[in-house]
Amino acid sequence: MTTNLRIAFLPLDDVAVLAAARERGFAEEEGLSLDLVRTTSWATLRDRLIYGQVQAAHMLAPLAVAVTLGLSQQPAALAAPFKLGVNGNMLVMATEFAAALAPDPVARLADPLGTAHDFAAAIGLWRRKPVIGVVHRFSSHALMLRYWLASAGVDPDRDVVLRVLPPSLTGEALHAGEIDGFIAGEPWGSAAIESGCAEAVAIGERIWRRGVEKVLAFRESWLDENPEVTDRLLRALARSAVWCDAPENHDALAEMLAEERYVGQPTELIARALRGQIVPRAGENAVPSPDFLLFSREATPFPWRSQALWIYSQLVRWNMVDPSIETAAKAAAVFRPDIYRRALAGSDLPMPGASMKLEGAVEAPLGVGSRKGDLTLGPDRFFDGRIFDPERIEDYLAGFAPQH
Repeated sequence: MTTNLRIAFLPLDDVAVLAAARERGFAEEEGLSLDLVRTTSWATLRDRLIYGQVQAAHMLAPLAVAVTLGLSQQPAALAAPFKLGVNGNMLVMATEFAAALAPDPVARLADPLGTAHDFAAAIGLWRRKPVIGVVHRFSSHALMLRYWLASAGVDPDRDVVLRVLPPSLTGEALHAGEIDGFIAGEPWGSAAIESGCAEAVAIGERIWRRGVEKVLAFRESWLDENPEVTDRLLRALARSAVWCDAPENHDALAEMLAEERYVGQPTELIARALRGQIVPRAGENAVPSPDFLLFSREATPFPWRSQALWIYSQLVRWNMVDPSIETAAKAAAVFRPDIYRRALAGSDLPMPGASMKLEGAVEAPLGVGSRKGDLTLGPDRFFDGRIFDPERIEDYLAGFAPQH
C-alpha cells in the first residue's frame, strides 16, 4: 500500500533532493507518494508544518531551531533528521553599490574578509543606510551575513537595514529600488545578476564552507508516531541525494527544477549552481566553485548536532535568545542523527561515528571514523579561520567583539 506524504517547499535549487525523489522514482520504490506543495514564503511554510497541513517541510535550519525554542510565532517542537543540502547562497548588491568595491568580482569572491572591509567602507558612501534583503530572520544566510558584516566592524542591527522578503521576490524588489541588495539561495542571485541590476559580492560557500542550510523538518510528535514511514522517506531521499550530486545528472536535474511547479527559472541559471559555476557579473566568465551546493557527498545529509549548536551560538550572539544550558540542549536536540542512523542502517552509505564535531577545523579532505565504509569530510573552514567547539560555546562567543 502506498503512503501519501505532503511536503512543503520553496522554489529554490536546494529542493532538488525532494523533487528528484518524486520524479526519478526513489520515493515510489519505498512505497511513498510525495505531494510537494510549492509555497511562497518561509513564514507560510512554517505555519503549514506547525498546523499539520503538511507532514514535512524543506526548511531553513535556523528556523527549525527557532520554532522549537519559541522564537518564531507559534512554538512547536520540530525535528530535523536529514539535511537537504549545504551552501548554495549568494550575496548580490546593486551594480552601483558594487562599483565601490574591488573592481574585479572574481577577487571579491576569493577574499571574503577583504571584501567585507570594502563593503564597510562603501556603506558610508551610499545614498542611504543600505537595505539588504534576507529571506527570513532565522535563515542560515541571514546569520552568515551578520557574521560576515561584523567581521569588518559593521553592526548589522545599526549600520544596515535587513528587510525580510521571500526569495522569489528579491529580484523584483531590487529592480524597484526597495532594497540595495540581498542574500538568498539560488537561482535568485543569478537571476538578478543576469538581468544586469546586480553583481555578486560574496557566496555562502566562501563564508562557511559546507555551512548548514536546509533540513527536512517534521513535527516531533509526527516523527515519533511514524517511525517506519520516516525511515522509508529518508532512504528514498538518501538515494535521491546521491543522484542529484552526480555531475552526469546535473543537466536533467536542472531541467526538472526549471519546471514551473518547482523553481520556474531558466534551466541554465539553475544548472550553473549545480555545476558550481558562478557568474559574478552579467556577461563575464563563470568562476569555478565546485562546492557551491552539495547534496550527498561527504555525508552532507547527516544532521550534525554541532551545527545546530552553531546556529544556537549565533542566536545568542545577536541577542535573539537568552543563553542557558537548557536552551542549548533543546537547540541541539532539533537535529536527529539517531533517526538518520536508524533509517539508513541497512544502506551502504558511510555513517559518521560521532554526532558532533569541531566546526571549521577541516582545512583539507579528511578521513574520519565511520560506522560503515570510508568517509571523507571536505574542508569546512569559516572565512575568518575561527573554529567552533560545541562544548565551549561561551569561549567561542567571548572571542567576538561585544555587540551593542
